[in-house]
Amino acid sequence: MSDSVSPTRRRTLIWLLRTSGTALFAALVYPVMAYLKPPKVTGDAVSSVRVGAIDDFTPASGTLFRFGNRPGILIRYEDGSFRAFSATCTHLDCTVQFKKDAGIIWCACHNGKYDLNGRNIDGPPPRPLDEFDVIEKGGEVFVTEA
Repeated sequence: MSDSVSPTRRRTLIWLLRTSGTALFAALVYPVMAYLKPPKVTGDAVSSVRVGAIDDFTPASGTLFRFGNRPGILIRYEDGSFRAFSATCTHLDCTVQFKKDAGIIWCACHNGKYDLNGRNIDGPPPRPLDEFDVIEKGGEVFVTEA
């Protein structure tokens, strides 16, 4: 038995190692690149959406809804009136939520706080939430661009 490896076996082994190395590199790099590339935003641009029937919303409540491809939050006050805001925090675009016990709109990402009029009152948000117009028509609640 000879100690030397035939040139054909050597080339085959080198080809297998290069192919495996390339496949391993692609398997590691592709998920990272897919993570770093922002996803395409789908959804139609809308100017008005129906959020629901007036009776679906209890006083002192907040409801998230979709305004096209953006989240929105509809607040129903104790007196039965409505206001709607963009549910995207003005700090780093996290989705805000209604906290009934504190009576605020709250961003969980960095503890940003807004009052129920959409004004930033505490934390890092630099400006108030964008507001939508609310229309009550035929027992339904519609939200439109302000």
